[in-house]
Amino acid sequence: MAAVALDRHVALVGFMGAGKSSLGAEAAGRLGRPFLDLDLELERELGMTIAEIWAERGEPAFRELEEELTVEALADPVPGVLALGGGAILSERVRESLRDRALTLLVDVEVEEAWRRVRESDRPLAADEERFRVLYEEREPLYLEAAEARVRDVDAIALAAAGVHVESDALALLGSHVPGSGRVALVSDPHVAGIHGADAQLALGARLDATLELPHGEEAKTLEAVGRLWDSLRLGRDGTLVALGGGCTTDAAGYAASAYLRGIPWVPVPTTLVGQIDAAIGGKTAINLPGGKNLVGAFHWPARTIVDPSLLATLPEAQRREGMAEVVKTGLLAGEPLWELPQAELVRRTAAFKAAVCLRDPHDRGPRNVLNLGHTFAHALEAAGGYGEVTHGRAVALGLLAALRLSGVDDEPVRRLLDPKPVPVDRERAWAAMRRDKKTENGELRLVVLDAPGRPRWGVAVPEGDVRAALDELIA
Repeated sequence: MAAVALDRHVALVGFMGAGKSSLGAEAAGRLGRPFLDLDLELERELGMTIAEIWAERGEPAFRELEEELTVEALADPVPGVLALGGGAILSERVRESLRDRALTLLVDVEVEEAWRRVRESDRPLAADEERFRVLYEEREPLYLEAAEARVRDVDAIALAAAGVHVESDALALLGSHVPGSGRVALVSDPHVAGIHGADAQLALGARLDATLELPHGEEAKTLEAVGRLWDSLRLGRDGTLVALGGGCTTDAAGYAASAYLRGIPWVPVPTTLVGQIDAAIGGKTAINLPGGKNLVGAFHWPARTIVDPSLLATLPEAQRREGMAEVVKTGLLAGEPLWELPQAELVRRTAAFKAAVCLRDPHDRGPRNVLNLGHTFAHALEAAGGYGEVTHGRAVALGLLAALRLSGVDDEPVRRLLDPKPVPVDRERAWAAMRRDKKTENGELRLVVLDAPGRPRWGVAVPEGDVRAALDELIA
Protein backbone atom coordinates (compact mmCIF):
# COMPACT_ATOMS: atom_id res chain seq x y z
CA MET A 1 0.00 0.00 0.00
CA ALA A 2 1.06 3.58 -0.60
CA ALA A 3 1.64 5.88 2.35
CA VAL A 4 1.40 9.00 0.16
CA ALA A 5 -0.85 9.71 -2.83
CA LEU A 6 1.58 11.82 -4.86
CA ASP A 7 1.25 9.80 -8.06
CA ARG A 8 -1.66 7.59 -7.07
CA HIS A 9 -5.40 7.83 -6.94
CA VAL A 10 -7.12 8.60 -3.67
CA ALA A 11 -9.77 5.88 -3.46
CA LEU A 12 -12.60 6.24 -0.96
CA VAL A 13 -14.24 3.02 0.18
CA GLY A 14 -16.94 2.43 2.74
CA PHE A 15 -20.48 1.31 3.34
CA MET A 16 -23.48 2.85 1.63
CA GLY A 17 -24.49 6.10 3.28
CA ALA A 18 -20.93 6.89 4.44
CA GLY A 19 -20.81 10.06 2.35
CA LYS A 20 -18.10 9.00 -0.10
CA SER A 21 -19.59 10.97 -2.98
CA SER A 22 -19.91 14.32 -1.22
CA LEU A 23 -16.57 14.01 0.57
CA GLY A 24 -14.87 12.83 -2.61
CA ALA A 25 -16.09 15.79 -4.64
CA GLU A 26 -14.93 18.24 -1.95
CA ALA A 27 -11.57 16.51 -1.55
CA ALA A 28 -10.98 16.53 -5.31
CA GLY A 29 -11.52 20.29 -5.33
CA ARG A 30 -9.07 20.77 -2.47
CA LEU A 31 -6.44 18.54 -4.08
CA GLY A 32 -6.94 19.89 -7.61
CA ARG A 33 -7.76 16.46 -9.02
CA PRO A 34 -10.55 15.02 -11.17
CA PHE A 35 -13.35 13.30 -9.27
CA LEU A 36 -15.16 10.14 -10.33
CA ASP A 37 -18.17 8.69 -8.53
CA LEU A 38 -18.21 5.09 -9.77
CA ASP A 39 -21.91 4.53 -9.07
CA LEU A 40 -22.87 7.65 -11.02
CA GLU A 41 -20.44 6.73 -13.80
CA LEU A 42 -22.04 3.29 -14.11
CA GLU A 43 -25.48 4.88 -14.32
CA ARG A 44 -24.25 7.32 -16.94
CA GLU A 45 -22.69 4.63 -19.14
CA LEU A 46 -25.76 2.40 -19.09
CA GLY A 47 -28.39 5.12 -19.02
CA MET A 48 -30.07 3.36 -16.08
CA THR A 49 -30.21 3.88 -12.32
CA ILE A 50 -28.49 1.45 -9.98
CA ALA A 51 -31.90 0.19 -8.91
CA GLU A 52 -32.90 -0.41 -12.55
CA ILE A 53 -29.65 -2.21 -13.37
CA TRP A 54 -30.09 -4.37 -10.30
CA ALA A 55 -33.71 -5.18 -11.09
CA GLU A 56 -33.17 -5.88 -14.78
CA ARG A 57 -29.85 -7.75 -14.71
CA GLY A 58 -29.52 -9.03 -11.14
CA GLU A 59 -26.75 -8.69 -8.59
CA PRO A 60 -24.12 -10.96 -10.26
CA ALA A 61 -24.27 -8.99 -13.51
CA PHE A 62 -24.21 -5.71 -11.61
CA ARG A 63 -21.09 -6.79 -9.71
CA GLU A 64 -19.34 -7.70 -12.96
CA LEU A 65 -20.12 -4.29 -14.45
CA GLU A 66 -19.03 -2.55 -11.25
CA GLU A 67 -15.77 -4.50 -11.14
CA GLU A 68 -14.89 -3.75 -14.76
CA LEU A 69 -15.60 -0.04 -14.46
CA THR A 70 -13.71 0.29 -11.16
CA VAL A 71 -10.60 -1.53 -12.40
CA GLU A 72 -10.65 0.59 -15.57
CA ALA A 73 -10.90 3.81 -13.55
CA LEU A 74 -8.01 2.77 -11.30
CA ALA A 75 -5.88 2.08 -14.40
CA ASP A 76 -6.16 5.74 -15.50
CA PRO A 77 -2.62 7.22 -15.21
CA VAL A 78 -3.95 10.64 -14.16
CA PRO A 79 -4.30 10.61 -10.34
CA GLY A 80 -7.83 11.41 -9.25
CA VAL A 81 -10.20 11.01 -6.34
CA LEU A 82 -12.48 8.00 -6.75
CA ALA A 83 -15.59 7.16 -4.73
CA LEU A 84 -16.15 3.41 -5.01
CA GLY A 85 -19.47 1.68 -4.70
CA GLY A 86 -20.11 0.15 -1.31
CA GLY A 87 -19.81 -3.40 -2.61
CA ALA A 88 -16.90 -2.90 -5.01
CA ILE A 89 -14.53 -4.10 -2.30
CA LEU A 90 -16.01 -7.62 -2.63
CA SER A 91 -14.03 -8.11 -5.86
CA GLU A 92 -10.49 -9.48 -5.57
CA ARG A 93 -9.61 -7.73 -8.83
CA VAL A 94 -10.69 -4.42 -7.36
CA ARG A 95 -8.76 -5.04 -4.14
CA GLU A 96 -5.64 -5.88 -6.17
CA SER A 97 -6.01 -2.73 -8.28
CA LEU A 98 -6.38 -0.67 -5.11
CA ARG A 99 -3.15 -2.11 -3.75
CA ASP A 100 -1.30 -1.36 -6.98
CA ARG A 101 -2.68 2.02 -7.95
CA ALA A 102 -4.30 3.88 -5.06
CA LEU A 103 -4.08 5.17 -1.55
CA THR A 104 -7.25 3.66 -0.13
CA LEU A 105 -9.14 5.47 2.61
CA LEU A 106 -12.12 4.16 4.56
CA VAL A 107 -14.86 6.75 5.04
CA ASP A 108 -16.10 5.92 8.51
CA VAL A 109 -19.78 5.82 9.38
CA GLU A 110 -21.68 4.15 12.21
CA VAL A 111 -24.27 1.65 11.04
CA GLU A 112 -27.11 3.59 12.70
CA GLU A 113 -26.14 6.77 10.84
CA ALA A 114 -25.74 4.91 7.56
CA TRP A 115 -29.21 3.39 7.91
CA ARG A 116 -30.73 6.77 8.76
CA ARG A 117 -29.28 8.24 5.58
CA VAL A 118 -30.38 5.51 3.15
CA ARG A 119 -33.49 3.87 4.58
CA GLU A 120 -35.88 5.86 2.38
CA SER A 121 -33.73 5.62 -0.76
CA ASP A 122 -34.17 3.25 -3.71
CA ARG A 123 -30.90 1.42 -3.00
CA PRO A 124 -31.49 -2.30 -3.59
CA LEU A 125 -29.72 -3.36 -0.39
CA ALA A 126 -31.40 -0.76 1.84
CA ALA A 127 -34.88 -2.27 1.87
CA ASP A 128 -34.47 -4.29 5.05
CA GLU A 129 -32.71 -2.98 8.18
CA GLU A 130 -31.70 -6.38 9.53
CA ARG A 131 -30.08 -7.39 6.24
CA PHE A 132 -28.47 -3.94 6.04
CA ARG A 133 -26.78 -4.44 9.43
CA VAL A 134 -25.57 -7.92 8.47
CA LEU A 135 -23.98 -6.54 5.29
CA TYR A 136 -22.28 -3.81 7.32
CA GLU A 137 -20.69 -6.41 9.61
CA GLU A 138 -19.67 -8.62 6.68
CA ARG A 139 -17.98 -5.87 4.70
CA GLU A 140 -16.22 -3.98 7.48
CA PRO A 141 -13.23 -6.41 7.65
CA LEU A 142 -12.69 -6.00 3.90
CA TYR A 143 -12.74 -2.22 4.18
CA LEU A 144 -10.28 -2.29 7.08
CA GLU A 145 -7.93 -4.67 5.25
CA ALA A 146 -7.85 -2.51 2.12
CA ALA A 147 -7.64 0.92 3.76
CA GLU A 148 -4.48 2.80 4.70
CA ALA A 149 -6.43 5.09 7.03
CA ARG A 150 -9.91 5.89 8.29
CA VAL A 151 -11.35 9.33 7.54
CA ARG A 152 -14.46 11.30 8.43
CA ASP A 153 -13.95 14.70 6.80
CA VAL A 154 -12.09 16.37 3.95
CA ASP A 155 -9.26 17.56 6.21
CA ALA A 156 -8.58 13.96 7.21
CA ILE A 157 -8.52 12.99 3.52
CA ALA A 158 -5.99 15.71 2.71
CA LEU A 159 -3.76 14.69 5.62
CA ALA A 160 -3.90 10.99 4.80
CA ALA A 161 -3.24 11.65 1.11
CA ALA A 162 -0.13 13.63 2.06
CA GLY A 163 1.07 10.93 4.47
CA VAL A 164 0.56 13.14 7.51
CA HIS A 165 -0.52 11.33 10.68
CA VAL A 166 -1.91 13.64 13.37
CA GLU A 167 -2.48 12.04 16.78
CA SER A 168 -1.86 13.09 20.36
CA ASP A 169 0.77 10.89 22.05
CA ALA A 170 1.88 9.53 18.67
CA LEU A 171 5.53 9.77 19.76
CA ALA A 172 5.04 6.76 22.03
CA LEU A 173 4.05 4.72 18.96
CA LEU A 174 6.77 6.09 16.69
CA GLY A 175 8.19 2.66 15.87
CA SER A 176 4.89 1.51 14.39
CA HIS A 177 4.42 4.77 12.43
CA VAL A 178 7.79 4.74 10.63
CA PRO A 179 7.24 2.83 7.36
CA GLY A 180 9.47 -0.03 6.27
CA SER A 181 11.49 -2.49 8.29
CA GLY A 182 15.05 -1.19 7.88
CA ARG A 183 17.25 0.53 10.42
CA VAL A 184 16.53 4.06 11.63
CA ALA A 185 18.82 7.00 12.41
CA LEU A 186 17.28 9.49 14.82
CA VAL A 187 18.40 13.09 14.27
CA SER A 188 17.64 15.93 16.68
CA ASP A 189 19.21 18.99 18.25
CA PRO A 190 20.63 18.89 21.80
CA HIS A 191 17.70 20.79 23.34
CA VAL A 192 14.93 18.65 21.83
CA ALA A 193 16.94 15.48 22.42
CA GLY A 194 17.04 16.33 26.11
CA ILE A 195 13.25 16.66 26.27
CA HIS A 196 11.91 14.02 23.86
CA GLY A 197 14.94 12.01 22.75
CA ALA A 198 14.64 9.19 25.27
CA ASP A 199 10.94 8.66 24.47
CA ALA A 200 11.69 8.54 20.75
CA GLN A 201 14.53 6.06 21.21
CA LEU A 202 12.36 3.83 23.36
CA ALA A 203 9.55 3.95 20.80
CA LEU A 204 11.88 3.05 17.91
CA GLY A 205 13.20 0.07 19.84
CA ALA A 206 15.34 -2.47 17.98
CA ARG A 207 15.15 -0.53 14.70
CA LEU A 208 17.26 2.31 16.10
CA ASP A 209 20.69 2.33 14.46
CA ALA A 210 22.11 5.62 15.71
CA THR A 211 21.20 8.82 17.54
CA LEU A 212 22.72 11.89 15.86
CA GLU A 213 22.64 15.64 16.45
CA LEU A 214 22.34 18.81 14.42
CA PRO A 215 23.02 22.26 15.91
CA HIS A 216 20.11 24.18 17.35
CA GLY A 217 18.20 26.62 15.14
CA GLU A 218 19.44 28.09 11.86
CA GLU A 219 22.96 26.77 12.51
CA ALA A 220 21.59 23.37 11.46
CA LYS A 221 20.82 24.72 8.00
CA THR A 222 24.41 25.04 6.79
CA LEU A 223 26.52 22.89 4.49
CA GLU A 224 28.97 22.32 7.35
CA ALA A 225 26.30 20.93 9.70
CA VAL A 226 24.74 18.74 7.00
CA GLY A 227 28.20 17.54 5.96
CA ARG A 228 28.90 16.35 9.50
CA LEU A 229 25.55 14.55 9.50
CA TRP A 230 26.36 12.79 6.23
CA ASP A 231 29.72 11.68 7.65
CA SER A 232 27.96 10.15 10.66
CA LEU A 233 25.23 8.25 8.80
CA ARG A 234 25.70 4.49 8.36
CA LEU A 235 22.28 3.58 6.97
CA GLY A 236 21.73 1.44 3.89
CA ARG A 237 19.25 2.41 1.19
CA ASP A 238 16.53 0.55 3.11
CA GLY A 239 17.18 2.73 6.16
CA THR A 240 15.10 5.71 7.29
CA LEU A 241 16.18 9.01 8.75
CA VAL A 242 13.81 10.28 11.48
CA ALA A 243 14.05 14.01 12.19
CA LEU A 244 12.79 15.02 15.64
CA GLY A 245 12.64 18.76 16.25
CA GLY A 246 11.65 22.13 14.88
CA GLY A 247 11.60 23.42 11.33
CA CYS A 248 15.36 23.96 11.10
CA THR A 249 16.02 20.35 12.12
CA THR A 250 13.48 18.90 9.69
CA ASP A 251 14.64 21.19 6.85
CA ALA A 252 18.29 20.20 7.25
CA ALA A 253 17.71 16.50 7.98
CA GLY A 254 15.28 16.22 5.08
CA TYR A 255 17.85 17.73 2.74
CA ALA A 256 20.47 15.34 4.08
CA ALA A 257 18.12 12.41 3.40
CA SER A 258 17.42 13.67 -0.13
CA ALA A 259 21.10 13.43 -1.12
CA TYR A 260 22.49 10.60 1.06
CA LEU A 261 22.94 7.50 -1.14
CA ARG A 262 21.03 9.57 -3.76
CA GLY A 263 17.99 9.62 -1.52
CA ILE A 264 16.74 7.59 1.43
CA PRO A 265 13.30 7.72 3.12
CA TRP A 266 12.81 10.16 5.95
CA VAL A 267 10.15 10.85 8.57
CA PRO A 268 9.84 14.26 10.23
CA VAL A 269 8.46 14.39 13.78
CA PRO A 270 8.00 18.13 14.35
CA THR A 271 8.06 19.37 17.93
CA THR A 272 7.17 23.04 17.37
CA LEU A 273 3.95 24.66 16.24
CA VAL A 274 5.52 26.03 13.07
CA GLY A 275 6.94 22.58 12.33
CA GLN A 276 3.66 20.76 12.86
CA ILE A 277 1.56 23.06 10.70
CA ASP A 278 4.07 24.13 8.07
CA ALA A 279 7.77 23.30 7.94
CA ALA A 280 7.54 19.50 8.11
CA ILE A 281 4.74 19.18 5.54
CA GLY A 282 5.06 19.05 1.78
CA GLY A 283 8.50 17.69 0.96
CA LYS A 284 10.47 20.95 0.71
CA THR A 285 13.92 20.56 2.27
CA ALA A 286 16.62 23.21 2.28
CA ILE A 287 19.64 24.86 3.82
CA ASN A 288 20.75 28.50 3.75
CA LEU A 289 23.56 30.36 2.05
CA PRO A 290 25.01 33.63 3.37
CA GLY A 291 23.20 35.51 0.60
CA GLY A 292 19.74 34.07 1.18
CA LYS A 293 17.45 31.65 2.96
CA ASN A 294 16.68 28.17 1.58
CA LEU A 295 18.73 28.71 -1.58
CA VAL A 296 20.00 25.10 -1.63
CA GLY A 297 17.45 22.31 -1.30
CA ALA A 298 15.42 19.54 -2.84
CA PHE A 299 11.88 18.28 -3.05
CA HIS A 300 11.95 15.05 -1.05
CA TRP A 301 8.52 14.05 0.22
CA PRO A 302 8.55 12.30 3.60
CA ALA A 303 7.63 8.65 3.75
CA ARG A 304 5.34 9.80 6.57
CA THR A 305 5.01 12.86 8.76
CA ILE A 306 4.15 12.27 12.42
CA VAL A 307 2.42 15.20 14.10
CA ASP A 308 1.88 14.83 17.84
CA PRO A 309 0.12 17.96 19.21
CA SER A 310 0.81 16.84 22.78
CA LEU A 311 4.50 17.63 22.23
CA LEU A 312 3.55 21.32 22.18
CA ALA A 313 2.91 21.17 25.95
CA THR A 314 6.64 21.74 26.50
CA LEU A 315 6.82 24.62 24.01
CA PRO A 316 7.73 28.02 25.51
CA GLU A 317 5.22 30.79 24.84
CA ALA A 318 7.73 32.64 22.66
CA GLN A 319 8.03 29.60 20.41
CA ARG A 320 4.27 29.25 20.24
CA ARG A 321 4.00 32.86 19.10
CA GLU A 322 6.52 32.07 16.39
CA GLY A 323 4.21 29.37 15.06
CA MET A 324 1.14 31.57 15.27
CA ALA A 325 2.53 33.69 12.44
CA GLU A 326 2.11 30.69 10.13
CA VAL A 327 -1.35 29.98 11.56
CA VAL A 328 -2.44 33.54 10.79
CA LYS A 329 -0.96 33.26 7.29
CA THR A 330 -2.86 30.03 6.65
CA GLY A 331 -6.09 31.47 8.02
CA LEU A 332 -5.77 34.45 5.67
CA LEU A 333 -5.18 32.12 2.71
CA ALA A 334 -8.09 29.87 3.69
CA GLY A 335 -10.39 32.75 4.56
CA GLU A 336 -11.10 31.18 7.96
CA PRO A 337 -10.07 32.29 11.49
CA LEU A 338 -8.11 29.10 12.15
CA TRP A 339 -6.34 30.89 15.03
CA GLU A 340 -9.57 30.70 17.07
CA LEU A 341 -9.62 26.88 17.19
CA PRO A 342 -8.51 24.79 20.20
CA GLN A 343 -4.88 23.77 19.85
CA ALA A 344 -5.29 20.17 18.64
CA GLU A 345 -7.88 21.15 16.03
CA LEU A 346 -5.86 24.23 15.06
CA VAL A 347 -2.91 21.97 14.31
CA ARG A 348 -5.02 19.46 12.37
CA ARG A 349 -6.91 22.00 10.25
CA THR A 350 -3.88 24.19 9.50
CA ALA A 351 -1.73 21.18 8.60
CA ALA A 352 -4.51 19.85 6.35
CA PHE A 353 -4.69 23.13 4.43
CA LYS A 354 -0.97 23.05 3.68
CA ALA A 355 -1.05 19.33 2.84
CA ALA A 356 -3.79 19.88 0.25
CA VAL A 357 -2.00 22.83 -1.37
CA CYS A 358 1.26 20.86 -1.58
CA LEU A 359 -0.44 17.85 -3.14
CA ARG A 360 -1.93 20.13 -5.78
CA ASP A 361 1.57 21.34 -6.66
CA PRO A 362 4.29 19.05 -5.25
CA HIS A 363 7.15 20.86 -7.01
CA ASP A 364 6.07 24.45 -6.38
CA ARG A 365 5.32 25.39 -9.98
CA GLY A 366 2.04 27.18 -9.44
CA PRO A 367 -0.67 27.07 -6.74
CA ARG A 368 1.79 26.19 -3.97
CA ASN A 369 3.27 29.67 -4.38
CA VAL A 370 0.41 31.05 -2.28
CA LEU A 371 2.10 29.60 0.82
CA ASN A 372 4.77 32.28 0.39
CA LEU A 373 2.38 35.04 1.45
CA GLY A 374 4.63 37.52 3.28
CA HIS A 375 7.65 35.23 3.06
CA THR A 376 9.60 37.15 0.42
CA PHE A 377 9.84 40.01 2.90
CA ALA A 378 10.41 37.63 5.82
CA HIS A 379 13.33 35.83 4.22
CA ALA A 380 14.96 39.15 3.33
CA LEU A 381 14.73 40.31 6.95
CA GLU A 382 16.14 37.01 8.23
CA ALA A 383 19.07 37.16 5.80
CA ALA A 384 19.78 40.80 6.70
CA GLY A 385 19.90 39.78 10.35
CA GLY A 386 22.36 36.98 9.68
CA TYR A 387 19.75 34.31 10.52
CA GLY A 388 20.08 35.06 14.19
CA GLU A 389 18.88 38.56 14.99
CA VAL A 390 15.39 38.14 13.50
CA THR A 391 13.42 34.98 14.22
CA HIS A 392 11.37 33.34 11.47
CA GLY A 393 8.02 33.95 13.16
CA ARG A 394 8.77 37.61 13.78
CA ALA A 395 9.92 38.02 10.18
CA VAL A 396 6.78 36.29 8.82
CA ALA A 397 4.54 38.53 10.93
CA LEU A 398 6.23 41.61 9.46
CA GLY A 399 6.11 40.12 5.98
CA LEU A 400 2.36 39.58 6.32
CA LEU A 401 1.94 43.24 7.24
CA ALA A 402 3.75 44.29 4.05
CA ALA A 403 1.88 41.81 1.85
CA LEU A 404 -1.54 42.86 3.16
CA ARG A 405 -0.75 46.56 2.80
CA LEU A 406 0.38 46.06 -0.80
CA SER A 407 -2.80 44.04 -1.38
CA GLY A 408 -5.03 46.76 0.04
CA VAL A 409 -6.42 44.27 2.60
CA ASP A 410 -7.03 45.07 6.27
CA ASP A 411 -4.00 44.02 8.33
CA GLU A 412 -5.93 44.09 11.65
CA PRO A 413 -5.67 40.30 12.30
CA VAL A 414 -1.88 40.47 11.97
CA ARG A 415 -1.52 43.50 14.22
CA ARG A 416 -3.96 42.16 16.83
CA LEU A 417 -2.71 38.58 16.97
CA LEU A 418 1.01 39.00 16.28
CA ASP A 419 1.80 42.66 17.13
CA PRO A 420 4.93 42.79 14.95
CA LYS A 421 7.46 45.58 15.52
CA PRO A 422 10.08 46.86 13.02
CA VAL A 423 13.47 45.17 13.31
CA PRO A 424 16.93 46.78 13.32
CA VAL A 425 18.62 45.26 10.27
CA ASP A 426 20.64 46.75 7.44
CA ARG A 427 18.26 48.07 4.78
CA GLU A 428 20.59 47.53 1.81
CA ARG A 429 21.41 43.99 2.88
CA ALA A 430 17.69 43.23 3.23
CA TRP A 431 16.94 44.66 -0.20
CA ALA A 432 19.79 42.69 -1.80
CA ALA A 433 18.47 39.47 -0.22
CA MET A 434 14.97 40.26 -1.43
CA ARG A 435 16.17 40.79 -4.99
CA ARG A 436 17.81 37.35 -4.83
CA ASP A 437 14.62 35.60 -3.68
CA LYS A 438 13.68 32.39 -5.48
CA LYS A 439 10.43 33.94 -6.73
CA THR A 440 12.23 36.65 -8.70
CA GLU A 441 11.75 36.27 -12.49
CA ASN A 442 14.03 38.03 -14.97
CA GLY A 443 15.08 40.44 -12.24
CA GLU A 444 11.46 41.31 -11.40
CA LEU A 445 10.06 40.61 -7.95
CA ARG A 446 6.94 38.43 -7.86
CA LEU A 447 4.75 38.47 -4.77
CA VAL A 448 1.72 36.74 -3.34
CA VAL A 449 -1.17 39.14 -2.74
CA LEU A 450 -4.70 38.77 -1.41
CA ASP A 451 -7.70 40.11 -3.29
CA ALA A 452 -9.52 39.29 -0.05
CA PRO A 453 -9.08 36.69 2.72
CA GLY A 454 -9.42 33.29 1.04
CA ARG A 455 -8.61 34.72 -2.42
CA PRO A 456 -4.83 34.72 -2.94
CA ARG A 457 -2.97 35.37 -6.18
CA TRP A 458 0.66 34.47 -6.81
CA GLY A 459 3.31 35.61 -9.24
CA VAL A 460 2.06 39.20 -9.09
CA ALA A 461 4.49 41.85 -10.35
CA VAL A 462 4.48 44.85 -7.99
CA PRO A 463 6.32 48.10 -8.81
CA GLU A 464 9.80 48.01 -7.34
CA GLY A 465 9.37 51.33 -5.60
CA ASP A 466 6.26 50.09 -3.79
CA VAL A 467 8.04 46.91 -2.68
CA ARG A 468 11.07 48.83 -1.45
CA ALA A 469 8.87 51.26 0.48
CA ALA A 470 6.96 48.36 2.06
CA LEU A 471 10.24 46.71 3.09
CA ASP A 472 11.58 49.95 4.58
CA GLU A 473 8.50 50.22 6.82
CA LEU A 474 9.49 46.91 8.43
CA ILE A 475 12.96 48.06 9.39
CA ALA A 476 13.65 50.13 12.50
